[in-house]
Amino acid sequence: MPLFMDVHHHVPGLTAEAVKDAHEKDLAIQKKHGVEYLKYWYDTGSGKVFCLSKAPSKEAAVTVHREAHGLVPDEIHEVTEGA
Repeated sequence: MPLFMDVHHHVPGLTAEAVKDAHEKDLAIQKKHGVEYLKYWYDTGSGKVFCLSKAPSKEAAVTVHREAHGLVPDEIHEVTEGA
């Protein structure tokens, strides 16, 4: 299944707890769309968040975010894992 990295350029009020909460909401509904969110990274200084998922399509990955918490990414890229 393809891997996708999505980027949220500026999440207002970004905190470690807020990102964790959003990720948990993604996990709660991801199977409904055939998606598996794997990891996330964030930078509280810039408000940026990066999410890595396995999904059948970009649209499926975005749909999980939209339904879970409404924070859709500004960018989403299909990526290949390296060593």
